[in-house]
Amino acid sequence: MRYRLTFVAGLAVGYVLGTKAGRERYEELMKSARQVAQNPAVRNTAETAAQQGRHYAGRAYHAVSDRVGDHMPDSVSERVRSLRERSTRNGGKDDWGTSDT
Repeated sequence: MRYRLTFVAGLAVGYVLGTKAGRERYEELMKSARQVAQNPAVRNTAETAAQQGRHYAGRAYHAVSDRVGDHMPDSVSERVRSLRERSTRNGGKDDWGTSDT
């Protein structure tokens, strides 16, 4: 209950401060966020992090499948196969429209 009360109090304080700052400050923050997101260095870093994440996820998948092997129920195995097939049919794109490169 204490955490809920703290959350509600924080939400109320944020709302009051946000309304005092006004729409102009919101627009300034959004403009700054867009500039940072469009920065080539930031984009390259994000893409590199995504590639590394996919690489390590693939390695983890193989390590787990080697250890687990045939101990998984058939329903889970079928679900994993269907998800992998769906991702290859989408041309390597996931549900968020990002590439698998």
